[in-house]
Amino acid sequence: MTEDEARIWLQNYCDVSRETWDQLDAFLAYLSEEMQHQNLISKASADHIWARHVVDSAQLLSHAPAKGSGKIWLDLGTGAGFPGMIIAILSDYHVEMVESRNRRIAFLESAVSKLGIANKAKIWGARLEQVSTHPVDVISARAFAPLQKLLSLSHRFSTEKTVWLLPKGKNAVKELKGLSPKRQKMFHVEQSLTDPDAGILVGLD
Repeated sequence: MTEDEARIWLQNYCDVSRETWDQLDAFLAYLSEEMQHQNLISKASADHIWARHVVDSAQLLSHAPAKGSGKIWLDLGTGAGFPGMIIAILSDYHVEMVESRNRRIAFLESAVSKLGIANKAKIWGARLEQVSTHPVDVISARAFAPLQKLLSLSHRFSTEKTVWLLPKGKNAVKELKGLSPKRQKMFHVEQSLTDPDAGILVGLD
């Protein structure tokens, strides 16, 4: 997917308003500025940021419950803001982002403030083990931990209606096969829009 194709996909599938485009542009500009001070994304992927990071994050919305208003989306290990910040910008979900690294916490908190989205975006500046247990509607994690550990750490936030959206790249099927048969049945694999070799684990508890 080219950068132009990524923007076209966003417009067609996310019905992006001018205000939302401005927020996306402002976030990416701030990320680029902050890259001079800390390594948020790889320099190689920065040249393809709309496809590799924005659409790669936004595509998760197509597997989430359609109406996010009043619902909580928990994003684990948000890092540079993917997918958490993109979901917060593009949707009505209240997005809670868990990040334990101090400089990235500061970046995310500043980004939320600059974009004026504090009403629908919250940063948990702590390890997941320190976050208080509460039910959420969606759990995502782009590069948080191996699947077995991820499920063990975050299962206390899930209910029978919680949807898990876990981009796992080329290792999606391999990681899924490493789970117990009961947990394997929770998930199916969807192909990523941005990488034909990558998979997204979509699960329902």
